[in-house]
Amino acid sequence: MNKKRLKELQKVIPELESIIEKIQGILDQEQESFDNMPESFQTSERGETVENNVGVLEDQISNLEDVANEINDHFELA
Repeated sequence: MNKKRLKELQKVIPELESIIEKIQGILDQEQESFDNMPESFQTSERGETVENNVGVLEDQISNLEDVANEINDHFELA
C-alpha cells in the first residue's frame, strides 16, 4: 500500500473508535432503560425488544472493534 492510502487508512481508526463510543453511549442508555423497568415489564414484549436491542448493539460494537483491530494488525498501524 502506498503512503497516501496508508495515511488515509490511519485516519479511519480514530473515526471507528468514535463511532464505537457513540454506539456504546446508546447501548448504555438502552441497558439503563431496561434495568429501570419493573420486572413485569422486562418480560413483556417491550422489555424483550429493549433487551434484544442491547444484544444487537453489543454484537455490533464487538464487530467494529474487530475491524479496527484487524486493520491495525494487518497494516501495523498501532
